[in-house]
Amino acid sequence: MDLHGGNRRVFNRLGGPSAAPTLDSSKNQKVCYNWRAGKCRRLPCPFLHRELPHPSGPTSATANGPDASKRFADDSGFSGPAPRRGPNFNNNHNSSWRRMGANKVVRKTEKVCDYWVQGNCNYGDRCKFLHSWSLGESFTLLNHLDGHQKVVTGIALPEGIDKLYTGSKDETVRAWDTNTGQCMGVLNLGGEVGCMISEGPWLFVSIPNVVKAWDTQTNQELSLSGPVGQVYAMVVGNDLLFAGTQDGTVLVWKFDNVTNSFEPAASLKGHTRAVVSLVVGANRLYSGSVDHSIKAWSLETLQCLQTLTEHTDVVMSLLCWEQFLLSCSLDQTINVWVATENGNLEVTYTHKEEHGLLNLRGMYDSESKPVLLCACNDSSVCLYDLPSFSNKGKIFAEQEIRAIEVGPGGLFFTGDGTGFRVWKWGEPVPKP
Repeated sequence: MDLHGGNRRVFNRLGGPSAAPTLDSSKNQKVCYNWRAGKCRRLPCPFLHRELPHPSGPTSATANGPDASKRFADDSGFSGPAPRRGPNFNNNHNSSWRRMGANKVVRKTEKVCDYWVQGNCNYGDRCKFLHSWSLGESFTLLNHLDGHQKVVTGIALPEGIDKLYTGSKDETVRAWDTNTGQCMGVLNLGGEVGCMISEGPWLFVSIPNVVKAWDTQTNQELSLSGPVGQVYAMVVGNDLLFAGTQDGTVLVWKFDNVTNSFEPAASLKGHTRAVVSLVVGANRLYSGSVDHSIKAWSLETLQCLQTLTEHTDVVMSLLCWEQFLLSCSLDQTINVWVATENGNLEVTYTHKEEHGLLNLRGMYDSESKPVLLCACNDSSVCLYDLPSFSNKGKIFAEQEIRAIEVGPGGLFFTGDGTGFRVWKWGEPVPKP
């Protein structure tokens, strides 16, 4: 991903007053072509890094002193010439303009500076690219924990313990101490982790052709057979464990208290391609698939009640919130569904994004307002107030964010190919 942007001609590439160009005999009296394109890397450069004075009308040097043009560039952070006067632009107005320029705040773009990522951006506050992994004032980054060698595909916090677990395509699960942020152990599974969830003390981890289950309080380990290929999504509802598989089947297990094991309960068929998203709500199971459809299943009878076909690409994630079902897809849309009088779901609102969508999570911010977290395939997470979908902030990463999880106390987590980050909603600002 190009984090630093393409051709721009807004910054003085020499980076500061000491490197500002001067009109002396050693400098070629031509404007640098690469500087105009915003990509000159020569230091020193034999050509001018500023525009030549306009041939007609007074220049800023004669109107406001010998170095006014240079001062404007240095003070404001911009490399263009001093503002040209109009018919009613007197000296007092020009002075006000220059004072405004000296205090001007550089407007940031929604791109992370790649030089800042590498630790060598020389522009500091004058850089128009972000020197931060987020935009927004309501939440803060607490920590970035690395260790995985490939993308994080699952984050889980089992109840009753002070550990967080992450699973990755590097075929490992890592346990983290939630108090210190230290990695407590690494488990090699011998297969890529497709997804991971927790329910009570149980941790469920999928690898090709099997689902692993651990009781984190007793250390009991179980292997649930039955999947063909990878399991991409799991969810628990009505005392049943559901798993969406690569062959388009939703497998169902029920926990047997007598044998202390999970027994196969059903196999739900209907999708023609892999099931990649599952959610439970309103006494129903919803499954999203690579076949572009969503199916609604009764949790009591396990029969398919409705098939939704409004998406035109893979249905990557599903979220039940109050009386609504939200779905996101690689077709760059989020659909909000609501039940009609006959019980069937219909789209009541569609939100469009510029990129394909990978994951949805919902939580409440520090003011107890509902917020939607939406991972996009441009390596970002958009945060929206609900139900308005007004922008609340944005999170960036070096690679696609494939896992989002919500924790207690206003915490939430995002996982990508570099590890996972811990975020927290800030305290509400008192109103005057």
